[in-house]
Amino acid sequence: MKTIFDKTTRDELINRINTLNENSTAQWGKMNIYQMLKHCTLWEEMILGKEKYKRAFIGRLFGKMALKNILKDEKPLQRNTPTIPELKISGNGNVSIQKAAWVAKIDEYEHFSNPDFVHPFFGKMTKEQIGYMVYKHTDHHLLQFNS
Repeated sequence: MKTIFDKTTRDELINRINTLNENSTAQWGKMNIYQMLKHCTLWEEMILGKEKYKRAFIGRLFGKMALKNILKDEKPLQRNTPTIPELKISGNGNVSIQKAAWVAKIDEYEHFSNPDFVHPFFGKMTKEQIGYMVYKHTDHHLLQFNS
């Protein structure tokens, strides 16, 4: 399974991100290109330990089971997978700036150090689980925008 901690994988994702532009449109979901880019940048900040969000009660009940199910194979995340409210973005902004911000966050995984990471839904995750999940999340949104 691909992991964000592999340089070749990071380079592949960055190349795919760089194909996006103001005219990129979603194949599914409600986000426009700017909203998706901002969502992903904020998501990376959460994983990298720059932002923390409160655990969801339902995540405490089902988070570990859901994570195990998501990471059991290389299938992409399902379309319209829910997100935490703090990562729902509205409005518009500069696509180029947001794209560059996301790429910068992806680059930070080369020196990842957040051993106590707790996902708001899935709970405590190992570095291995984080690597796979970050790849799957990024791939999911790039597929959403046909990249």
